[in-house]
Amino acid sequence: MQIIDSAGTAFAATLTVDNRSVIAELNETIDRGPVESTLAITIAQGIPKGQKMDLIIEKCTELGAAAFIPVRSYRVVGERTGEHKIERWQRIAKSAAQQSGRTTIPNVAEIKSWSQLLASFANYDRVYLPWELAEPAELRTWLPAELAGAHRVLFIIGPEGGITADEVALARTAGATPISLGRRILRTETAGLAILSVLAYVRGEM
Repeated sequence: MQIIDSAGTAFAATLTVDNRSVIAELNETIDRGPVESTLAITIAQGIPKGQKMDLIIEKCTELGAAAFIPVRSYRVVGERTGEHKIERWQRIAKSAAQQSGRTTIPNVAEIKSWSQLLASFANYDRVYLPWELAEPAELRTWLPAELAGAHRVLFIIGPEGGITADEVALARTAGATPISLGRRILRTETAGLAILSVLAYVRGEM
């Protein structure tokens, strides 16, 4: 069988089970090939209600997100939602990275306001804003070529109530490109997963 340690190294292993004890004998290492994507994707996530952020961090980490920025945009419910949860979200990212055999752990940044997020756009090669009013265009037809040569990419996901027209206008001015995720409106906890899945597929990582 195969065992992966906390650093993402895979070993061929033999397990011996004796009543309630299990002994693992590690043999040679296994070359799994590249585990991490060459495209570093940051998910800027409008903070959702309840425990939804836990799910977003866990599943997006499994799908290869490189980092997370919790965002307090206009329609985020609760003025002080989330500050005390940064450490929790970082632990979830670490656990999900180890469980999925990744070699790096995504960083969960401190919570940013909308203006602070806009000020960070210069750190990325591309910035995209999924928005239900964006002009429809299939991601698979244009996104691979659009991302050619890019290394650091930011996707901004709104909270349950979505992103306001004023926020979209400000993001556009700062350099973001609004994009469509299809004819159906996705929940906030689904959008990032859909984006990462599409990118992994079109880039041959899935």
